[in-house]
Amino acid sequence: MTDTTETDDERRHREKMAKRKAVQDAEVASKTVESKGLLIVHTGAGKGKSTAAFGLVMRALGYGWQVGVVQFIKGAWDTGEKHALERFPELVRWHTMGEGFTWETQDKARDIAAASAAWTKAKELMADPTVRLLVLDELNIALRYDYLDLADVVATLSARRPDLHVVVTGRNAKPEMIEAADLVTEMTLVKHHFKAGVKAQQGIEF
Repeated sequence: MTDTTETDDERRHREKMAKRKAVQDAEVASKTVESKGLLIVHTGAGKGKSTAAFGLVMRALGYGWQVGVVQFIKGAWDTGEKHALERFPELVRWHTMGEGFTWETQDKARDIAAASAAWTKAKELMADPTVRLLVLDELNIALRYDYLDLADVVATLSARRPDLHVVVTGRNAKPEMIEAADLVTEMTLVKHHFKAGVKAQQGIEF
């Protein structure tokens, strides 16, 4: 015969979890907005901003969503995420518009032209009602270097249609972008293998 007697520790744990569940249930019940297109910002000095954005892309693909990706800075890198998402041509529209980081091009006029073309593409995808999720990779970098008009970008993103989710990545997000966002996550750098002399690796960095 199995002993089902509850110990004091088990009872205390059960009661603690019951109270926690009641609090969580009340918190969920207090939310009144069923759904809303979000402006999500991934910023900070830590690694993982774009990686997290592409994690959202994979989640969206699991539900059959149409997804757009516009890369504002990255150009020359041949990335694993691009190869993976190219396997979903009916769902993913991928546009690498940048020519590399500014210290690589060393041509501000060219960088501004590339960023402007990328922003035009981004607005085109925002206007497409079939696109449910749009990733604007490294847009924060383009804004940091004044390649685009910040007020115009923030106003356009704020005026997006109600069902469109937009993810903006890149360190040094402008205060205006953070203020306009619904969700902001700052990646904090604690430790990085690059500082120990480890180069960018396939499958990890790209």
